[in-house]
Amino acid sequence: MKNESIYGLTLEQMGDWFEGQGHKRSRAVQVWDALYRQRVTDYEAMSGVNPASRELLAGHFAIQTLEEHIKQESADGTVKFLFRLRDGNLIETVMMRHKFGLSVCVTTQVGCNIGCSFCASGLLAKSRDLSAGEIVEQIMKVQLYLDRAGNEERVSHIVVMGIGEPFDNYENMADFLRVVKDHKGLAIGPRHITVSTSGLAGKIREFADSDLNVNLAVSLHAPNDELRTRIMKINKAIPIAKLMEAIDYYLEKTNRRIVLEYILLKDVNDHPEHALELAGLVGDRKQMAAVNLIPYNPVDEHSQYQRSEQEAVRAFYDVLKKQGINVSVRLEHGADIDAACGQLRSKQIKQTAN
Repeated sequence: MKNESIYGLTLEQMGDWFEGQGHKRSRAVQVWDALYRQRVTDYEAMSGVNPASRELLAGHFAIQTLEEHIKQESADGTVKFLFRLRDGNLIETVMMRHKFGLSVCVTTQVGCNIGCSFCASGLLAKSRDLSAGEIVEQIMKVQLYLDRAGNEERVSHIVVMGIGEPFDNYENMADFLRVVKDHKGLAIGPRHITVSTSGLAGKIREFADSDLNVNLAVSLHAPNDELRTRIMKINKAIPIAKLMEAIDYYLEKTNRRIVLEYILLKDVNDHPEHALELAGLVGDRKQMAAVNLIPYNPVDEHSQYQRSEQEAVRAFYDVLKKQGINVSVRLEHGADIDAACGQLRSKQIKQTAN
């Protein structure tokens, strides 16, 4: 179909497609060079690809399927993009500046059905999954933004932590990872890519068995079932014990470290006893599991939750540290713009409705 994004094809898939059309497989390498190295956005600009192949591609695939709708730039260099898809849906993508490079947080779904009670992403239920091409194109849009600035900067890291549950769109997410990792394209190293899940245990096992070899983060946010079920409804179906079994399988199978993400909510999950319970949950996994404490970005629609006080954050951190847990506090980015994931999208949709 003409509306299908060309970015959704892995190099192997593109080679298969050309072969199926009666063309040489090697055309795929030429097209990939044009897309990801030269970063052209028009088939006519693919000077290294013969006219017949360019015409064939133009009849089947679109290069640009995302339109920049809003762009917010923070004083700290963070840039949040609100993109409009061809069907009119809106998604968010965020570029963040770090000492180690430029990372981009991508969205995998239009809306989210996980239903975490503190999260802006789930304010609007999932309407559909993004295609692999729509996820890849988020990276390309950010890279083109950097190219226009003329500083020769490149996207060096990716976090799959935007709107949606990546493992609920597993196949498209996996193809996205294969595209961005490929050394003939963007060549972003697997150790520079992290996928975050709310805890789909079966998919964690599938991920462990895959050839993707990128980092995994699990959104835990509570140290016991009673509390986690209260703030994350997914815990009803996949309680902590089942989740930790899947994590153990991942650790044993991959021998890769894992990050447990923990959003600190004032007077909900941020007391020292919660920290002690969390340390006990990590237990013997402390050599392979790190805890990342996340300051909460308040969301108007979830006014029952507030950001933890700095004293509470320090006390929580200290308890974990004294228990021998590898713990860090996530640096904040874009505090002067719509920082919470899904916040800009939700706000824009409400304004349009009014």
